[in-house]
Amino acid sequence: MIKFELVTLRGIKFSDTVHEVLLPTPQGQIAIFKDHMPLISLASQGMIGIRRKPEYPDDMIEYFSTGGGVIELSDDTVRLLADEAAGEDDLNEADIKAALERAHNLRNEAKDQMSLEHAQAMINRSRTELKVAELKKRRRSRKG
Repeated sequence: MIKFELVTLRGIKFSDTVHEVLLPTPQGQIAIFKDHMPLISLASQGMIGIRRKPEYPDDMIEYFSTGGGVIELSDDTVRLLADEAAGEDDLNEADIKAALERAHNLRNEAKDQMSLEHAQAMINRSRTELKVAELKKRRRSRKG
């Protein structure tokens, strides 16, 4: 088992002992298990997956969205320092869809490269959050 900590500017979003952590990096998603080699890496915008126990199937993986950050791994402790991260219970699908629509409007109305990049970052974040919310909804429908 490994210790995983997800730390944002607002405090600790997650801190527990888990079996596996899936993290988005510029080179692609990486899976971290016990006895992984030490690592410092950038985290990309994307989804974080947490499998609490080895016997948990994929539909029991917990997800967070992140805008990116820094990953530090040593001595079976993984720490992701991120500006922002949202867990499944933090997200409201209707709010995310509204934010995605606003971001698309901002992109269509962008007058310069900086505005265009800002709008595209908002779109990417909203899409990731929507995917996390949809995975939560799918998991709940299987249980119920």
